[in-house]
Amino acid sequence: MSDADLLSLYSTQILSLASNIGHQGRLITPDGVGKARSMTCGSQISVELELDAGKISCFAQEVQACALGQAGAGVLGEVVLGSTKADITKARSELHAMLTQNGPVPSAPFSGFEALLPVKDFANRHASVLLALDATLAAIDDATEKPTHKKTTAKAVVKYERAGVSFKAAQVRFSK
Repeated sequence: MSDADLLSLYSTQILSLASNIGHQGRLITPDGVGKARSMTCGSQISVELELDAGKISCFAQEVQACALGQAGAGVLGEVVLGSTKADITKARSELHAMLTQNGPVPSAPFSGFEALLPVKDFANRHASVLLALDATLAAIDDATEKPTHKKTTAKAVVKYERAGVSFKAAQVRFSK
C-alpha cells in the first residue's frame, strides 16, 4: 500500500469517526450479546443491547478494532437507537453493496457510512467496516432467541468526557 493509498484510506473524517465512538461500555443486564471478528486483521467488536417492541432501546459496544472498524462502530453508534433488525440488516446489505458493487451510500439514518467509501478499493478491509453491524445483528438474534420476560425498569445511560478523558457508560436499573 503506497503512502497516497494510506492517505486516501485514513482520511481525517475516518479518523474522527474512529476517535468518537458512541455507546462504549457494557450493559448490566442485556437482552442480547453478539460478537464479530475480522479474520484478516483480528479486529473484534462486542455488542450488548436491549430490545423494546423489536427496537434497540439500549446499546453498548466494546471496540477492539483497527481505525476502519472503529469508524464503522462510530457511525453505527450515532444512529443505532430505535433501529430494528430489518433496519440493521438493510444497512449492512447496502454498506456491503457500496463496498463491493459500487452501490449507493446506505440510506438514512445510516448515510454516515459514506465516510467509508474509500475502503471499497481495499477488499481486505471490508470485513472490518462491517464488524459493528455484524455484531449488532448477532446480538439481536441472541435477544430474540431467548425466552421473553417482562421487565419494569427505569434506565439511565450516561457518558462523561472531561479534559480529554472518557468515562464508560453507566446504566442504572430499577426493577419492581
